[in-house]
Amino acid sequence: MDTKLLTEKDIKVAADIIKNGGLVAFPTETVYGLGADALNAQAVAKVYEAKGRPSDNPMIVHIGRASDIGQLTPRLSPDIVALIENFWPGPLTLVVKRKSCVPDRTTGGLDTVGVRMPDSKIALDLITWSGCPIAAPSANLSGKPSPTKAEHVIEDLQGKVDAIIKGPDCRVGIESTVLDVTGDTPTILRPGVITAENIEAAIGKKVAVDPALYVNRPRDVSDEEFKPKSPGMKYKHYAPKADMTIIEGSRDKVKTEIERLRVLNERIGNKVGVILFEERAFIEAAHDFFAKLRELDKQEVDLILAGAMSDTDGVGFAVMNRMLKSAGYNIVRV
Repeated sequence: MDTKLLTEKDIKVAADIIKNGGLVAFPTETVYGLGADALNAQAVAKVYEAKGRPSDNPMIVHIGRASDIGQLTPRLSPDIVALIENFWPGPLTLVVKRKSCVPDRTTGGLDTVGVRMPDSKIALDLITWSGCPIAAPSANLSGKPSPTKAEHVIEDLQGKVDAIIKGPDCRVGIESTVLDVTGDTPTILRPGVITAENIEAAIGKKVAVDPALYVNRPRDVSDEEFKPKSPGMKYKHYAPKADMTIIEGSRDKVKTEIERLRVLNERIGNKVGVILFEERAFIEAAHDFFAKLRELDKQEVDLILAGAMSDTDGVGFAVMNRMLKSAGYNIVRV
């Protein structure tokens, strides 16, 4: 389904696929999602199969109206109401207590479920006409860079899913912020372009950040043993084909070290790709990072050298989270 020719009828055809237990890849404002009926365990199982995704990795459930969150969770706190009013539709996922109608397959066996209302007309129409909440992780093979263009989805999933809606490139470029609101202190499990500061301003209270986002999980805890509360918490995620090294330090030293490593590696026959955003271009970096990884995969580079972003900025912190996981926490400080 090409965006230039996309009609209401096309989206309704895709919605019928979802209704009947099938899989549809579709655009959102963050990244492309691979959707299935969130309340149909058999349909959700097909998502894991298509992606090659571990079945303990919870999925985010997408809804078409804010009021539909009541189908999925037993109660709304004042904080949840304020967050919905301030940030939906948009790139904020709320982890809430789940109702029993939400299958274990969708939640990765947790007693919570992540819910968001996307800010994309195509996505909202698809959900509305499907008549059900849609579980939708990123529409890529598990572990690969998230897809921000339809061509990325086609590369990974053509022939593995029932339909791909070829919509526009994604506006945001990294996945939604995931906020756990089940405890006394709202806690960010995955950073995104909606930052802790944004959330604190909306609810008037301090927001915590999961400690796992600040430190490398111990190497003796494997991805198989680790039970994530949110998508994207696995040790190595969003990974390009090439080895990747992040260079962190003052700007001049980072540029010098990247050039030194590039020359040394090219001298021994390696093809080297470089990702170096402007120092405070955080929104641009969020938009472009996954697309750059995909482009370097196409170029078949052997090594990617990436300049670190400042993590003192909320969006910079989110981009660095994706960089670190893409590189498997392989970082050099200069």
